[in-house]
Amino acid sequence: MRKRWLALFSVLYLFMGGCVHEEKQQASQPKPAPVETPKQQDSSKQQVFPLTGLPAEGSVNHRVIAVMVNNHPKARPQSGLQKADIVYEVLAEGDVTRLLALYQSEFPEKVGPVRSARDYYIKLSNGYHALYVCHGWSPEAKAMLEAGAADYLNGLFYDGTLFRRASFRKAPHNSYITFANIEKGAIQNGYALQDDVKPLPFRQDAATGEKAGTITITYSRHSYAQVQYKYVPNQKSYYRYSAGEQTVDYDTHDPIVMQNIMVIAAKHQVIDAAGRRSIDLDSGGDGYLFQNGVVQKIQWKNIDGRILPFRNGNPIGFVPGKTWINVVPDLNIVKW
Repeated sequence: MRKRWLALFSVLYLFMGGCVHEEKQQASQPKPAPVETPKQQDSSKQQVFPLTGLPAEGSVNHRVIAVMVNNHPKARPQSGLQKADIVYEVLAEGDVTRLLALYQSEFPEKVGPVRSARDYYIKLSNGYHALYVCHGWSPEAKAMLEAGAADYLNGLFYDGTLFRRASFRKAPHNSYITFANIEKGAIQNGYALQDDVKPLPFRQDAATGEKAGTITITYSRHSYAQVQYKYVPNQKSYYRYSAGEQTVDYDTHDPIVMQNIMVIAAKHQVIDAAGRRSIDLDSGGDGYLFQNGVVQKIQWKNIDGRILPFRNGNPIGFVPGKTWINVVPDLNIVKW
């Protein structure tokens, strides 16, 4: 009998010991690491391009490229404007505007016709630390660029190499450059092509204000100097027209579309017999901001070289998308 009890006790002991050992093993196994929710949210946060506020895949650190684009009637339609994040439209000589197209989020195969530099365009370009591309220069612009005011590529020195003349137009309305050649020229000159571009302010709420479906800017009595923008509600976008004709890309026929139109008044002064101008883009002033089919009266300020909208002293965000900025001598030439 005693042997039976000993045997039974031994079995129970081994069984209990095994259970304890199993519990110890379970207790010693590491628990799965808790999900770090904040880090997951940060890593999944969509990157956006700094000048459009639109979602981006991959790098958003390409340097801004600023190209002087000819807007003479003989230079229309142009190539590459549909890819620009921001376009400044400013009077050059007479009643013809010239365009400064800023590229950062996307790049066309080529852009042009490329035209000559003016000092106020260089200042606008410098607000984005852009590589400045032009073909020719005014005396004031020449002095600035030769003094090192900006990294630049000038077709005067690369005509027939980086810049090519189109056979279907006559000079000075036929100079073009590919973005492959812009990169090639930048590398040749030791210019950086990467940059930490400061983002513009953007809004996520809908803009409010007076309805403005069609905007007309009349730079002079000549039809070629009239600009129109027409709002398409189901696309929340504006389409551009010059002299009554829709502005499209010469090569692809894609329309020029934007989500923001800012019109600002600045003091203009003719400074020489050729009709060149001095334009005050530093002092600030009044303007209009068109978004989502409505208009707000704004005050504009030059913040570190960038023309930005304010209202009652508070900054106003842009609608994510592309922006066109018209500089005019008087807001009375703007109608809607």
